Amino acid sequence: MISDKVLKKISGPSWIRAMFEQGEVLKKKYGADKVYDFSLGNPDLEPPEETLTSLRNLVNSQEPNLHKYMNNAGYPEVREKIARHIAKDTGISLTQKHIIMTCGAAGGLNVVLKTVINPGDEVIVLAPYFGEYSNYIDNFDGKMVVSQCNMETFQPDLENLESKISSDTKAILLNSPNNPTGAIYGESILRDMAELISKKEREFGSNILVISDEPYTQLVYDGETVPSVLKIFPNSVIVNSFSKSLNLPGDRIGYIAVNSSVPDIELFFSGLSLSNRILGFVNAPALFQRVIADSLEAKINTEIYLERRDFLYHNLTRLGFSCVKPKGAFYLFPKVHMEDDVEFVQRALAYNLLLVPGSSFGGPGHVRISYSVSTESIKNSIPAFEALAAEFNK
Repeated sequence: MISDKVLKKISGPSWIRAMFEQGEVLKKKYGADKVYDFSLGNPDLEPPEETLTSLRNLVNSQEPNLHKYMNNAGYPEVREKIARHIAKDTGISLTQKHIIMTCGAAGGLNVVLKTVINPGDEVIVLAPYFGEYSNYIDNFDGKMVVSQCNMETFQPDLENLESKISSDTKAILLNSPNNPTGAIYGESILRDMAELISKKEREFGSNILVISDEPYTQLVYDGETVPSVLKIFPNSVIVNSFSKSLNLPGDRIGYIAVNSSVPDIELFFSGLSLSNRILGFVNAPALFQRVIADSLEAKINTEIYLERRDFLYHNLTRLGFSCVKPKGAFYLFPKVHMEDDVEFVQRALAYNLLLVPGSSFGGPGHVRISYSVSTESIKNSIPAFEALAAEFNK
């Protein structure tokens, strides 16, 4: 009854799912306060007050037609506000005709990939990468091609990237700030990448779309800034969500912003709008489109994440873990004390530590640690990390 493709995926490994299930077992056995679950990127903070106020006002309003269908691309007035907000931040002139409201970044990525991929087309991802990318690309019978970043810095390796670009390359998928490393790709290296892509487009007579997955752009630290992909790559789209920037992961609201320089932009926009509908999203949630329109200037307290990052980073490096200090998102991606990161994760379970092996992100020899958990849990976990590290420091 079930398709071969889905059956294969069900049977395949999902470390985040496995850690969640293992965590439930451990919590029943030892109590939730004695299990340290760093496996999920699931914000534990509440949305900003402006966002909650907007939601309350909308729910209590007598406004008619608040819950009806709208254009598949979303409410024009909401899209116009987002376009102006992006223009203010980047200097790139956009209008509502460049914005598609989506069911989060995951929905937006699937809409873009549905629109551009023919079976067999290649999409390059930079490793370490968010593991679901392989599924999203496979949804449309595309081929994921992995370009390895410099594992000492987690910055793109342009020589490696050049070797991966072929006549079948349809798109390059970027994620900065990055999940799982927290790295922010520098402006200089992105501009060099843009020159490389332009060279390859001329060589193959092709158009290569740069897709920038940007749910973490508001979570940056140490005075860092995230370079604007729209200003660097003419043939580009950004896919954003408010899951992390406003702590709304379960409400599935985001958008696609299309660079005004994309070839055949009206046709491309029509394709995105059609894909939004025929993938079954139809349109982004009506209420939360309105909420977002009221929340574009709202901010969460990133200082809490910064404190957690610094506390974990200090303690893990003190215990002998090698780690690139993340500049964004809410993940650490340290090297572990053995080559087999899967075995390391299994050993960590003995101390009620739930981590995710780096190999599931294309970064073997590392683990991902999410600090989107309570500060209390992070502090209470340090003795467990100390006991785990002691196994390897005898």
